[in-house]
Amino acid sequence: MVGWLNARRNLVPFVGMVVAILAQSGSMVVIKVAMSDGINKYVMVVYSMALSTFMLLPFAFLIHRSERPPITFSALWSFFLLGLLGSSAQIMAYVGIDLSSPTLASAMLNLIPAFTFILALIFRMEIVYWRRFSSQAKILGTIVSVTGAFVVIFYKGPPIFKTHSNKLQFSPQLNWILGGLFLAGDSLLCSMWYIYQASVTRKYPVVTIIVFFQILFTTIQSAVFALIVVRDPSAWQLKLDMGLIAILYQAIAATVIRYMLTTWCVQKAGPLFCAMFKPVGIIFTVFMGAIFLGDDLNLGSLIGAVIIVVGFYAVLWGKAKEEDKIERLESSCHSVPLLQNKA
Repeated sequence: MVGWLNARRNLVPFVGMVVAILAQSGSMVVIKVAMSDGINKYVMVVYSMALSTFMLLPFAFLIHRSERPPITFSALWSFFLLGLLGSSAQIMAYVGIDLSSPTLASAMLNLIPAFTFILALIFRMEIVYWRRFSSQAKILGTIVSVTGAFVVIFYKGPPIFKTHSNKLQFSPQLNWILGGLFLAGDSLLCSMWYIYQASVTRKYPVVTIIVFFQILFTTIQSAVFALIVVRDPSAWQLKLDMGLIAILYQAIAATVIRYMLTTWCVQKAGPLFCAMFKPVGIIFTVFMGAIFLGDDLNLGSLIGAVIIVVGFYAVLWGKAKEEDKIERLESSCHSVPLLQNKA
């Protein structure tokens, strides 16, 4: 009975993370289809973020009202900076997907742990112990991940899986490289966002408020950027087409539902468990891209994605080993006084 309950506890977060990754993979495909159908990518960011803001409003101000600390100017400034990182990352992701493919975008997301480790070293948030296998694994995994990214970006290779239904005309080699560089920039900004968010949550521990204001500021910032870049007023008109479907999908499935599922799974199973599902997105995106876009799977994308995933798991393994060692040290420190008292 106990074993069945443990299996059930692990199964529910597993299903939750699979649904969350599926929503994210679907998002990349929907974005590509909508942009190919004619919607402006910057306008799509604004509308989807604005709708997400209204949807998150009840969660932010009606839940835990009595436990919520006051919102100071310092907290708002932190939320603004989080929003700036988020809006910049999202715009770069949309440009990258427009220039390349959802499969490349999904593969490049696995660079986030490597970039996060590099930034943590730069800001002295991470200490490297060269003789420890855990530190060696993180360093080697980072190098391998970045190498895989270069392979994906600069070597497209021949198609190894053709769909025989070219629904969309994909980008030439130059656009593929530019798209890969934009997607690498998206992963770098996401890594910066993760590091800065960790410090913000320590100062202001109410996650729903942080997310709400971050998306609100992302909406405002992306709207200002879009108003400067998009000069055609007709680009802002919504129609009953694929663009509207993409906006609704981005706001509901890719933002609100995915965020709630991921947050719940992190609470139930931990961040390492959730991070392990990132490479699954590549598989989902390849199949969805082949079905809905007629996207071919190229040799360079496959080789590079495999290299990135190997580096991804190496970094996670090193991090897990270090966290396990810290937990053992903390438990031993707590147990020593108890033994002394008993003596």
